[in-house]
Amino acid sequence: MPDFTAPDTAITTLSLGFSPCPNDTFIFDALVNQKMDTGGFRFDYVMEDVETLNQWAFEGKLAITKLSYNTFLHVSDRYRLLDSGSALGRGVGPLLICKPGKALNSFADLSAFLETAKIAIPGVHTTANLLFSLAFPGAKDKTEVLFSEIEQAVLDGTYDCGLVIHESRFTYHQRGLDKLIDMGDWWEKESGSAIPLGGICIRRDIPEATAKQIETMIRKSLELSWAQYPQLSAFITDNAQEMEEAVMRKHIDLYVNEYSTSLGEEGRKAVDTLFSKAKEHGLIASLPDSVYL
Repeated sequence: MPDFTAPDTAITTLSLGFSPCPNDTFIFDALVNQKMDTGGFRFDYVMEDVETLNQWAFEGKLAITKLSYNTFLHVSDRYRLLDSGSALGRGVGPLLICKPGKALNSFADLSAFLETAKIAIPGVHTTANLLFSLAFPGAKDKTEVLFSEIEQAVLDGTYDCGLVIHESRFTYHQRGLDKLIDMGDWWEKESGSAIPLGGICIRRDIPEATAKQIETMIRKSLELSWAQYPQLSAFITDNAQEMEEAVMRKHIDLYVNEYSTSLGEEGRKAVDTLFSKAKEHGLIASLPDSVYL
């Protein structure tokens, strides 16, 4: 049963999109399941793979949505970034994995290999693909594969290597795969900043006062989940498919951190750095005046 039932008052319904991954369900559990006071707001939520959410953002389909920061680069005229809810930090980057036996002893060797390799990526608009493209502009033979299917596609030999995100960071080695490079390590050394993976964005046509309320409610929802941790609610476990609970907790421990509560100065610096690097490499035409609420 919900811990909170909203009073019978006028309700404003807002569309909300996030992924079924444990970090997102952990953040939004209390907000969407009436475990907290949401005032005069109700959330009509949908859970989709982040690349689907990325594609919808180009249409402005949802009022509030989880987005890869790569996508946010291109829709910041339509959406603003909320201070709460981000997946951002250090040591959280995507990994490039392959079957054992690749003798690649230097960055130059890896770059040369990737120029002819068949590579599975979790989506063109993902931050993983952005970091990979910045590091290896010569890697051209890339195919979009659902993130949860990349490990198997590499094991099957369909692809020479794959760019993995989410829980695959914790499972690739036990499935007999090797790491070629940690793209997060590359980004941290290249930029000196934390890795901005995904954020919660709100359409610019939503009034600022409403957006501020949503930002505060997301923070409160996260606080309530931490208060119950390490217990995991059914909302988290039921949507994590066949993931073991130990992997769910590793997922939450890595991707939900202080930046999820508030970006803060370092988080904003990481986002600003990503925008600057994208402009420097010609991926966006200009820098926006402001991307924050």
